[in-house]
Amino acid sequence: MTPANIADAVLTAAKAVFTARGLDLAALPAAATVERPRNPEHGDYATNLALQVAKKVGANPRELAAGLAEELSKFTGIAAVEIAGPGFLNIRVDTAAAGELARLVVTQGPAYGHGTALAGLRLNLEFVSANPTGPIHLGGVRWAAVGDALARLLKAAGAEVTTEYYFNDAGAQIDRFAKSLQAAARGEATPEDGYGGAYIAEIAEAVRAKHPGADDLETFRVEGVELMFAQIKSSLNEFGTHFDVYFNEKDLHAKGELDLALERLRAQGHLYEADGATWLRTTDFGDDKDRVLRKSDGDWTYFAADCAYYLDKRDRGADKIVIMLGADHHGYVGRMRAMSACFGDDPDVNLEILIGQLVSLVRDGQPVRMSKRAGTVVTMEDLVEAIGVDASRYALARYSSDSPIDIDVDLWTRATRDNPVYYVQYVAARTASVSRNAADLGLTRDTAEFDPALLGHPKELELLKALGDYPTVVKSAAELREPHRVARYLEDLAGDYHRFYDEPACRVLPHGDNPIEPGNVARLWLNDATRTVIANGLGLLGVTAPERM
Repeated sequence: MTPANIADAVLTAAKAVFTARGLDLAALPAAATVERPRNPEHGDYATNLALQVAKKVGANPRELAAGLAEELSKFTGIAAVEIAGPGFLNIRVDTAAAGELARLVVTQGPAYGHGTALAGLRLNLEFVSANPTGPIHLGGVRWAAVGDALARLLKAAGAEVTTEYYFNDAGAQIDRFAKSLQAAARGEATPEDGYGGAYIAEIAEAVRAKHPGADDLETFRVEGVELMFAQIKSSLNEFGTHFDVYFNEKDLHAKGELDLALERLRAQGHLYEADGATWLRTTDFGDDKDRVLRKSDGDWTYFAADCAYYLDKRDRGADKIVIMLGADHHGYVGRMRAMSACFGDDPDVNLEILIGQLVSLVRDGQPVRMSKRAGTVVTMEDLVEAIGVDASRYALARYSSDSPIDIDVDLWTRATRDNPVYYVQYVAARTASVSRNAADLGLTRDTAEFDPALLGHPKELELLKALGDYPTVVKSAAELREPHRVARYLEDLAGDYHRFYDEPACRVLPHGDNPIEPGNVARLWLNDATRTVIANGLGLLGVTAPERM
């Protein structure tokens, strides 16, 4: 049984008790909270529902717990329910019911862990969105890993997700990029405010190869941006991160969407004119100052494009706009929330901004400070070259995105158990190896009828409980926008599997020439269930689950 099964049973029992006693059903939560006790001797699962609702209905919590215990004891699969303290319930699951989870996991396969907690929610998730003026740097790579994992998690929780990359291909930074390319093609020094690095010379050379003799700035602007786009998309594709939509800022200007956004905001009554410019009164919604949308010379500001882009996403049907930004954009949150409110939206409902902290690459205890190609930053290619795609994605998704991290090249390339991705992938490979060796001996899940009651060893039960936790982990990771919860869960699960595997009494394969017994079959189901969950969890992080290592 999973925590979700137990939680459903607790809530059903509570409804029966409330109905029998004439208590207000509205006092019950939408879902019961169920946890695994820290001390296994206290039972398999625990709930504080009686304590949570007793005061609301004027009941004695321990008496309410007694009623819940009586009702829960009637459920198939629940062996015993004990009252602890002022009204806690400790629940023990029947061994056969616990073991049945192995069959459920294997049968559901890739679908195990998926749920409907976010069903009906349409999300537009924007991440990376690096300017097309250079390769993706390490901070952007963090979002490529975390954003992609979050998209997978949100979908697993039932949400409808559109992933989006916003190309800022209009404005001053593109002008500086074009001038840098032009200077490189002429053999001149990089402009004072321009972009350096070998990639500038490479792109300039590619532009000249496509347009021999070209020297005008517009050619370098158009062709250079297109070539940089192609490189960024290629890097993301090799990293395993794909987007549903690549949106160009210049399209907002070409389609007149900035004017449309301006008129929407004017209709909402939040615009005013001052000093020849058009301002948005964002201070009405908590911003530290009002923002200019159109300058006195008629040019649009970057914030005007942000307004138009937000409106475009909402008009395309997104219920919530989720934007992942780097640490240097922390001051952006207030103005974006105010802008959402100016459009008549609720920023707590329709907008969510996630801020990621800095990432450093470390080798031999010293920070790696620059790229071979980019000259000033560490790029996606540098990270992948150093530790590989799987380790890169896992390392970046393993930590809360609001915490700075150092990626130690020595650690993440080590084929030892202290390398987290190796530790987890080793279980993926070991479980696959066990299945292959079992088949060679004639042992398959069909060899004999599966008897879940045979999975009663403490190491087997602990592994089953860990497998049962997976759907709850996926749900909470999606709701809290924290993919690192999946990584940490997988490492704990890997530990549970190793302890099961190393226990002589839990051998999957028959010893020596001993015949295949029903216990071997049952443990093969458990082995394959572990393989399924490891593969599912790694898949949510965009990491492979190898069959051999």
